[in-house]
Amino acid sequence: MKKRKVMIRGWFLAGLAALAASLLPHDARAASVEAPASLIVSGVPPVPAALLEQAKPYLEYRSARLLGWHPVRRSVLIGARDDSRQLYEVAAPGADPRQLTFGEEPVIGGEFSPVSGDVMLALADRQGDENYQIFRVEDGRMISLTGEEGRNLGVRWTRDGARIGYSTTRRTGLDTDLHIMDPRDPATDRLVMEGRGGGWSFADFSADGTRALLYNYISVTISRLFEIDLETRALRALVPPTAEPFAFGSARYGPGGRILAITDFGAEHRYLAEIDRATGLPRRLNAETDWSVEDFRIDPHGRFLAYVLNENGVSRLRLLDLPTGRPRAAPPLPGGIITGLSVAPWGEVGFSLATASSPGDVWSFDPDGPGLTRWTQSGAGLPAGVEPEIVAVKSFDGLPVSGLLYRPDPARFPGPRPLVMVFHGGPEGQSRPGFLGPANHSVNELGIALFFPNVRGSTGYGKTFVALDNGPLRREDAVRDVGAFLKRLRRDPGIDPSRMAVSGASYGGYMTLASLIRYPKDFRAGVSTVGISDFVTFLEGTGEYRRDLRRLEYGDERDPAERRKLKAISPLTRANRIRAPVLVVTGANDPRVPPAEADRIVTALRARGGTAWHVVAEDEGHGFEKKPNADYQFLVTVLFWQRYLLGTAPHALSSR
Repeated sequence: MKKRKVMIRGWFLAGLAALAASLLPHDARAASVEAPASLIVSGVPPVPAALLEQAKPYLEYRSARLLGWHPVRRSVLIGARDDSRQLYEVAAPGADPRQLTFGEEPVIGGEFSPVSGDVMLALADRQGDENYQIFRVEDGRMISLTGEEGRNLGVRWTRDGARIGYSTTRRTGLDTDLHIMDPRDPATDRLVMEGRGGGWSFADFSADGTRALLYNYISVTISRLFEIDLETRALRALVPPTAEPFAFGSARYGPGGRILAITDFGAEHRYLAEIDRATGLPRRLNAETDWSVEDFRIDPHGRFLAYVLNENGVSRLRLLDLPTGRPRAAPPLPGGIITGLSVAPWGEVGFSLATASSPGDVWSFDPDGPGLTRWTQSGAGLPAGVEPEIVAVKSFDGLPVSGLLYRPDPARFPGPRPLVMVFHGGPEGQSRPGFLGPANHSVNELGIALFFPNVRGSTGYGKTFVALDNGPLRREDAVRDVGAFLKRLRRDPGIDPSRMAVSGASYGGYMTLASLIRYPKDFRAGVSTVGISDFVTFLEGTGEYRRDLRRLEYGDERDPAERRKLKAISPLTRANRIRAPVLVVTGANDPRVPPAEADRIVTALRARGGTAWHVVAEDEGHGFEKKPNADYQFLVTVLFWQRYLLGTAPHALSSR
C-alpha cells in the first residue's frame, strides 16, 4: 500500500489549550470542573478536576469528513471539529488544513461549485434548532442565501455549476417544496414544485440541466423516485407502486442519460440498479445479494462507478466497470465505516474511513494507479481503540439479532468486567464498528465493556428486519430482544452480571428507559440522552415537518386505540418501575424530541424519591455538538458510571 507522510494538524495541537480554556476551573487550585455557562445542571455532584486531567487525551480526538473536491485546485473540502465543526480546505495530502468558516454554530455540510469552484456553500442551523440555512462563504463570512425561515436542505448543483436545487419548508413549515437558484444571486430563487409532506428532495440534474431526479421519502421501507421537466414542471413516477413496499437510496444520471439508483425493489436488500425508462423496472447491476448497497458515485467520464456495501456493519468499497458491467479491482481497506464517497472530475475516488483505531480520515486512490493516498491523520497521538467482536443470539421468537462487544484489556483488567449496553438512535439506525471517540475511555481506563446491540428495527439487515418493530403493538418486541442479549452476556465469563448498565440517545434513550423498566434486576443505572419518555406527547410535539413520518414508525396518536397503546408502552406511564439511578441529557432547542420529554421523566423519578441527574444545554438541539458542552456531558457520564456502576452505591431506589 502506498502511503504519504502526513503532518499533524495545527488545530489538533491547539486542542488542549481550547479544552483548558473551556472546562478547567477558574481557580487552578479548585477541586472541581465548572459547567459551561450554557448548561443547566441539577442533581449532579461536582465533577473532580482530576477526572478531566485523566480524560484529556480522549476528549481531544478529531475526525476529518470528506465533503468534496475543488475542481481547479484539486484540493479537498473537509468538515472537522474545533469548538464546533467547521469547514477546512486541504491543498494536498499531508498539508495543514486551511480554515474556511469561523462561526460558533456547527457547519454540517459544504461544497465547491462544479467546473470553476468559484462558489463555496455551507449549511448550518442556529443552536441546534435544525432550521438549516444555505450560506455562501466569502473570506470566512457566511452570507445567508435562504434568509432565516424554514428548514433548507438537500443542495444539489447542476453539472455546469450555474445553479443549485434545494428543498425548503419555509412556505408552510410542514410541506417540503423544491427550489432552484443561482447562489451568486439569491434574487434568482424560484419555486419548481410545491410538495406535500416532508420527504421531497433533489437527487440529481441531467447533463443538460433540463431535467432532474426527485426523491420522495415516506418511511424507511417506502420511498419513490420521480423525474421532472424543469421547464414544463411535468412530473412522472419512474417506478410505479406495487403491493410490496420498496424504497430508494441515492439516484443519479449516468452516461447517456441512464438512470442509476439504489433500491430494494423485489429484493430483501438494497442493490445497484438501472431503471428502464420504458418499463420502469430496475435491473440489478451488482452481484452481492446478502448485504445492502448504501452509497455510490459515478466517474464523470463514464468509465466506472464506485459503491459501498454494508456487510454486517462493515463498509466494503467496490468498483464496477460501466461499459461492461464487470467488477473492477478496488484497494483493500481495513474494516470500518466509509462516508463521504466522492469521485473527482479527473476520476480520483475519495472517501472518509473511520475504524475502531482511527477516528476518521480522508483517503483517495486512482482506479488505474498503484494504491491509496492518505490526506489527513486525525488520530495521531490518541489512545488506541479496541476492535469489537460480534455477538449473535436468537431472540424470544427465534429471530437472529446481533451486536458489537468491546472488551477491556484482560491483562490490565482481569476477571469479569462491568458492562454498559449502548443503544443506537433511529430506530432506523445501526451500531457499526467505527471509532468510539471518548467512549474509549470507558474501555481503556475504567475497564468497562461496551455492548452495542442491533435490535429489530435496525437498518443493515434487510427491509423485513427493519419493519419488525413498527407500530405500538410491536414496539416492545425490540425491548424483548434485550432479554436475549442479557441471557447470552450473563453466561460470558468476562462479564460481571451484577454490574450492568444501559445507555442510549434519541430512540436509544427510549430503549434505555424501557430496558430499566423491563429488566430492573439486570441494570444498575441508565443514561438517557434526548430520549422519548411518552410517545403521545412526543408525536404531538415533534417537528411538524416530520410528524407524519414518525407516525408511520411508532403509530398514530390521533387514533384512540393506538393512542391508548402508545400511552401504555411509554416509559413515563411506568416510571414507578424504574429502580435504578438515571442521568438525563437534554437539548433545550431539540426539534425532534421535545425537551419536555426529559423534564417529565426527571420529575416523575424525583417525585418518588428516585435519583435523576439532569444536564440541559440551552444552546443545543438533538444532541450536544459544541465541544465544551459535549466534554462536560462526557465527564458527568464518567462520574455517573464511577458512582453507580463501578462503585458500591445500592442497586435500588435512592432517597435523594
